[in-house]
Amino acid sequence: MHALHTITAGWKQLGRNIRLFFLANILYQIGTGMFSVLYNLYIQALGYQDTMNGTIVSVQSLATALIFIPIGLIADRINHRLLLMLGAMLTGLSFMGRAFASGESGLVILSVAAGLFAAFFQVIAVPFLAENTTKQQRLKMFSYHFSLVLAAQVLGSSGGGFLADMLQQAGWTKIHSLQAVLFAGGAASLLAFIPLLFVKRTAKNKVILEAVVPDEPVKLQVHAKDDWRAILKFTLAQLIVGTGSGLVVPYLNLYFTNRFAVSLTAVGILISLGQVMTIVSMLIGPTLASRVGPVKAVVLFQMMSLPFLLLTGFTNLFVIASVSFLFRQALMNAANPIQSSIMVDRVSDARRGIANSMTQTAFMLGWATMGPVQSFLLTTYGTYWGYAITFSMTGVLYISASAIYYFMFKERKTAAPKATVSV
Repeated sequence: MHALHTITAGWKQLGRNIRLFFLANILYQIGTGMFSVLYNLYIQALGYQDTMNGTIVSVQSLATALIFIPIGLIADRINHRLLLMLGAMLTGLSFMGRAFASGESGLVILSVAAGLFAAFFQVIAVPFLAENTTKQQRLKMFSYHFSLVLAAQVLGSSGGGFLADMLQQAGWTKIHSLQAVLFAGGAASLLAFIPLLFVKRTAKNKVILEAVVPDEPVKLQVHAKDDWRAILKFTLAQLIVGTGSGLVVPYLNLYFTNRFAVSLTAVGILISLGQVMTIVSMLIGPTLASRVGPVKAVVLFQMMSLPFLLLTGFTNLFVIASVSFLFRQALMNAANPIQSSIMVDRVSDARRGIANSMTQTAFMLGWATMGPVQSFLLTTYGTYWGYAITFSMTGVLYISASAIYYFMFKERKTAAPKATVSV
């Protein structure tokens, strides 16, 4: 009862806009979770080769990457609530269309649409939270946000895999069961716009230097240069992480079904357990950051994930692969809210939208370019060495990204972070 009271009190202290956004995000991420686990299995069930999954991931990621910067520029100028509502509705509708598309052209076109609309939530979530919280609340709030995203995706991925298996046991074909579950996921994402209708517009308390010292153009230029220098550094680090992530993360469900021939329910549960462990690690992230500093905390989390990444890629035992996957997932993604906090603190409010969009763009470009590479390695070397090679390449890229991140930001000991994506 004491824990329940603490949670309830904490929920009430979040503020009305934050609570409504979190409710909307739960619905949105449930749909996203269903698609992340089941959609490439649906493509496979339609009879397409693995290269088609690589193409779908690439075009969707590329579409998202191309729209990130325009959305970031728009987000710095107009109401965040409106963009979030549009993102929820259009993403939900595109998901519902994808659930029934079967022709190659339809699959590609709707993947592009989904990629474009998904950028709205990805770019605007962090600036929206920063706008509605104080500086002291941000690291904890970003941890709550990323944890809630993963918790909702747990419901979507585990529930989606279980429901698809249940429908097949009830006599549905594999394709029809997947279509039904994917359509339900699209409907959940669409309904996310309803809580956002009740979000109240807040005045942006931006610390715009132009308004404070209009007679000091040199200081203005220095301030802008500092912002852009930080943005470019974050962008470089995210490009390397995204490239490594794009070789492995979009295909983890195929990795388990191809190498170990496990059921959809088992894959859904396993990925959900990975999300649960990530939630726990994200919630303890602020404690580690307060002890060793945020930059060191990011590097430590990422480096600790590497042995588990390599073990997953090389093992032939399902139990070992599962445990290694869980630890890699938790440790690598635990750094995300800390990085978001670092970026928010090092970039002025006037440029947070474009900063977030540029880092997201770099990350998604990594995903977009690695789809064909992963497909080529898998078809050339098979399901053992193909995955072993891709996991090893990802490890090298993660080490490079961690080293670059540390040396670029270690000197700024008092600064805090900005935004990233699931890796």
